[in-house]
Parts: sequence; C-alpha cells; structure tokens
Amino acid sequence: MSRSSSGAVAGLTAAAVAVVGFLAYQASAHVPDNLGKAPAASSGPSPSGSAKPSARPRPDALPEDSGSGTRVVYALGKDRVWLVGAKDKVERTYKVSPSTVDPEPGTYAVTSRSGSITGSDGVPIEHVVRFASRDGVVIGFSAAVDGTTPELDPSQRTGGVRETREDGQAMWVFATVGTKVVVLP
Repeated sequence: MSRSSSGAVAGLTAAAVAVVGFLAYQASAHVPDNLGKAPAASSGPSPSGSAKPSARPRPDALPEDSGSGTRVVYALGKDRVWLVGAKDKVERTYKVSPSTVDPEPGTYAVTSRSGSITGSDGVPIEHVVRFASRDGVVIGFSAAVDGTTPELDPSQRTGGVRETREDGQAMWVFATVGTKVVVLP
C-alpha cells in the first residue's frame, strides 16, 4: 500500500469513528432511564397511557402492611401517623413526638376521647384520643395547648403521643370512638 492510500484509509477511519461517536451521543440522549431494569409493578397506566417507572417509595408513603379500611396508622419507627379514609386513601400524614411508653404493634380501637385535660407530664393538652394501655400507662394521641412538644424523660412513664395542634384537630375529627388504630413497629 502506498503512503497516500494508507493516509486516506487513516483519514476515512478517523472520520468513521467520529461519525459513530456522534451517532452514539445522539442515541444516548434518547435512552429511557429504565432501560435494562426489571419492569416495575404498576397500579395501572399513567394518564399518558404508558406505565411510569417505579421510583423509590417516599418516606411518608403509607406502609403496605398497614391493614385496610378506614383507620389510623401509627408507625413507631418513623414517628409518623396516617389518617386513612375510605378506599385506603390517605387523608393526612404527619410526624409525631412519641411517648416514653410505646404501644405493642397490633390493631386497636379508639376507646375514649377528651376535649381538654392535663397530661401525665403536667402539660395542658387537648384533642386526646386514647386507644391502648401498656403496663398501666394509657396511650393516646394529643396536642399541647401551648403548641410545644415534650422533651422525653425516660424516668417518666407517659403515654401521650404528641401532635401539633392542627394535626390534633384533624385526629379529633377523624378518630371517633371505635375507629381502628394500627400500630406498626
């Protein structure tokens, strides 16, 4: 092969590599994010008619093992409450301040309610919704009238799961006597 033919071949090879590189770049801009991943479970088509790729569950998503029907769900490990209405629709979710005595995981029912009382820690509270007891300590949701959340003192055995006043009002309206309360670890 002559020098001029090997130079032409090298030039054509370089041009071909450049074209392939450019086409690969363009193609990569149109690759779906989920290419090569297992299809995600879908609850049905998205509004556009195609399934959406599965995303990591949100930390405030209702736990799957929380039962069914109208209920209050309290996840001890997340210090979070969900108010779940008809057709398993979450009506509200929010963080709570736990008590020093936790209920055992399980299913309970709201047993009693009080509009306003003084909590076992001496703080005036409102919208008290009781659902369990453990070792002689009554456990329920409540909101401090002054809007504060307690500093947990392990030497005090309290069962008040504190909410904001706004969340306490929502719980009060939602959780009447007999409403199911599901406590998760």
